[in-house]
This record gives sequence, C-alpha cells and structure tokens, in this order.
Amino acid sequence: MSAMLQASGLTKEFKGFVAVNNVDLTVERGTIHALIGPNGAGKTTFFNLLTKFLQPTRGTITYDGKDITSKSSADIARLGLVRSFQISAVFDDLTVLENVRIAMQRRRGDSYDFWRSEAVLGQYDDEARGYVESVGLGEFINHRAAELSYGRKRALEIATTLSLEPDMLLLDEPMAGMGQEDVERISALIKRISEGRTILMVEHNLSVVADLSDRITVLARGEVLAEGDYDTVSKSPEVIEAYIGAGHD
Repeated sequence: MSAMLQASGLTKEFKGFVAVNNVDLTVERGTIHALIGPNGAGKTTFFNLLTKFLQPTRGTITYDGKDITSKSSADIARLGLVRSFQISAVFDDLTVLENVRIAMQRRRGDSYDFWRSEAVLGQYDDEARGYVESVGLGEFINHRAAELSYGRKRALEIATTLSLEPDMLLLDEPMAGMGQEDVERISALIKRISEGRTILMVEHNLSVVADLSDRITVLARGEVLAEGDYDTVSKSPEVIEAYIGAGHD
C-alpha cells in the first residue's frame, strides 16, 4: 500500500497553548483509518488542520504525493479530499434530489448554475439519483430533507459528499447523536462506500471503530498515544489510562 494522506510534525499553537504537538500520521490508500481519543485530546483541531480549516503552526501535510500545507480547504476539495461535518449540513427546505444536485453544481465550479432554469438543471438529475440510491435513500428522493430522520440526513450528507467524486473522505463523528438503528445503517453505508476510496474518521463509538477500522490512531493531550489495529490499541495500558482518567475529570 501507499500513503494517501500524511502529516509530519503537525503542530498547532493558540497563544502559547499547544493543542496539537508534533503529530505524525499516515493514512494508507484504500483503508479506513480512525482517529480516537478522550475529550480534549486535540482530535477536532487535528482534523481541522488536515482539512485546512486551520493553518498549522508547524509541520507539513501531503495528500496523494502533493504538498497541501499551504492550500485552502476549497483547493484540497478540488484535489479529491472532501470532509463531512459533525453537524449535518443539508438544506432542509430542498428535496433529497435537489440537495445532491446542488453539490454536483458546485463540483462544476460555476456559480451561475444556481441561476439557470429548472430545465437546464435537470441535466444533473440522473446522476444525482444514482448517488441517492447508493446511500439507500431512493424511496425518499422527492421528500424534503426536513422530513428525514437524523440518520437519513447523515446518509444524505454522505450522498452529497460522494457527488463531489472524492478519492478520500474525512468523516467527523458520523455516528454522533444517532440511535442504534441509525448507527448500524450508517456503519454499513461507510463500509460499502469505502470500496475504492480512503476514509479517515473521527469517531467516539468504539464498537463502530472496532468494526470498521483497518488502523487506529489514538490522540491524548494533542499527541499520538498509540497506533495500530483495534486489538493493539484497546489493550494498551496508556490508552486505558487515558480513557479512565478522562472519565474521572
């Protein structure tokens, strides 16, 4: 395997506070890699550094062999590195199909698409339907997003992300706020869409991490505490102590 995403010496300081400290990470092409850790471990900050919503104080980020350290989040999305967010970001007043179609219009990079007639925009519909079907929302295609359950909204968000044709997905707590039925549905969806793609996800649900992940990186206090498969990291005394300690804070 070859590296799809690499961080080297990644550091982020906020007025003297070091939120992420000299972190190295390698995500191999075609794998599902999980980033976990107790609250306050620096996961969100690190994720935002990788996706360029924050600029690192020091360190480098390489994606598919290209140095993206100084690029913007929009630039890296165009390279095929696309993220989702912890809070579902869909347009509630639009239908499922229209939500996916909007993402496809953005893929073209032409803002004037939003002012075109419905007849012109209809050219996207067949492809958009394919993405909707791929995440199991075919029967809801003409429903307003507001009518969907929370889990199905997350599936819709994944459909819009897939419509951008990414080579790599970065998923920020995809199971956050879900009941068990939705967790199982989205977990199966992530496993299905991972074929031919690379995925890095931040996730608190450790049973999901155990089921989906090829490799896991554990952060604590902004530094890498452990790395390996689930059996390796779950048995690490340092990891156990970090989680137990966090539970007593």
